[in-house]
Amino acid sequence: MPADPTFFDFSALSREPDVDDDALLAYDATDELLLSTAAETLGSLGPGELVVIGDRHGALTLGAALGHGATGIRVHQDPLLGELALARNAERLGGARAYTNLPIGPELLAGARLVLVQLPRGLDALDEISAAIARWAAPDVVVLAGGRLKHMALAMNEVLRRSFGEVSAGLAVRKSRVLTASAPLTAREPGPLRFPLWGTDPDLPFALAAYGATFGGPTLDHGTRLMLRALGESARGRQARNIVDLGCGNGTIAVSLALSHPEASVHATDQSAAAVRAARETALAAGVEDRVSVHRADAADGVPAEWADLIALNPPFHTGATVHAGVAHRLIRAAAPALAPGGELWVVFNTHLGYRPLIERVIGPTRQVARDRTFTVVVATKRGARA
Repeated sequence: MPADPTFFDFSALSREPDVDDDALLAYDATDELLLSTAAETLGSLGPGELVVIGDRHGALTLGAALGHGATGIRVHQDPLLGELALARNAERLGGARAYTNLPIGPELLAGARLVLVQLPRGLDALDEISAAIARWAAPDVVVLAGGRLKHMALAMNEVLRRSFGEVSAGLAVRKSRVLTASAPLTAREPGPLRFPLWGTDPDLPFALAAYGATFGGPTLDHGTRLMLRALGESARGRQARNIVDLGCGNGTIAVSLALSHPEASVHATDQSAAAVRAARETALAAGVEDRVSVHRADAADGVPAEWADLIALNPPFHTGATVHAGVAHRLIRAAAPALAPGGELWVVFNTHLGYRPLIERVIGPTRQVARDRTFTVVVATKRGARA
C-alpha cells in the first residue's frame, strides 16, 4: 500500500484479541493528534529513526507507516494484547514489515530521533520511559507524548523534566494534548538506572520489585493482603502442588505461595512486560526463582490443561484507562481449562463488582472465605472428581 501523508483510516483498526465492546475503540483523538503533530518530522526521518511507545492497538505504528511512509519502526507495548492487536491489524492492512516489537532498552532506542508516546496511566511508567529515551536515544531526539486531558496532570511535565531540558505543552485539541520534550539531560552522563523500584511490607518476609508500568508498584495491595490471609488459613489450599498466579503483577502472590508451599511448582503469568520483569526480580530476591516460573502470556496460555490444583486471581478492573469488567471476566473464563477437576480458583475482587455468579457458573460451587468493607475473597471448586 503506498504511503499517503494526509490519510490513514483509523476506523479499519480492530482491538482483537483485546477486550471488545461497542464503547471501546482501537484508537482515540490522541493517536490522531500525535500523528498530525509529528507529520512534518516523520517525512524527514530515515529508516529506524522512529520509535513508538505505548501504542494500544496499532494506530500510531500503522498510521506512521501507512499514512506517512515511516520504515523500520521500533515499538514497545507493555501489554501483550496490544502487541497481538497490532500484529493482526498490520497483517490485515499491509504493515507487517514496517515495525519490530522490542523491550525497553538500548535496542529499542539507540539512534532514535523521534519517539511517539501514548502517555501511560502512572507517573512511574512515564519516568522509566523518559529516562530510557534520554539515556539511549540520539542526542537530538524529540519526544511527543500525548494523552486525553482527563488522564493528564501537571506532574507529567515535571517527570519529563527529570530527563529533558526542554518540555512544553501544546494546545488542547478534541480533549487531547501533546507534551514535547527534547534536549536529554542524561545524554552524556546517564547516571544509575532508576528501576526497578523496591518496597517492603510488614506482612511479607520478602521485598517487592516493580518497573514503571507494574500495576500497583512495589507494594502489597489491600485485596491481595486479604486473599493471602485467607489462603494461609485454608488447610486444603496448603495441599496444592501445582499452583498458578494468574495476572501476577509484582509477584506477591506467586512468591508467597512458593514460600508457604515448599514442595509446589508455581506458574505465574501476566500480559504486562513490566509485571513479568518485576515478578522475576521478586522471586529471585526471595530465593524461590527455581520454583516460580514467570511468563508473559495472555491469561492462562501456556498452562497445561487441568494442570493446576490451585489458581489465585486478583483481576484488574480496567482496560487501559477505562474501567471495564471484561478483563476480569476473560481471566475467570481462562482459568477453567487450566484447573484440575476438584481444584480451587481463589478470586479477590471489589465487592460491588459481583463476580461470584460468573465464577460459580464457569468453575463450580463457590463460597465466600473473607470479606471486608471493600473486598470479597471467594473460592470455587471445579466440577468433577480429582484423579
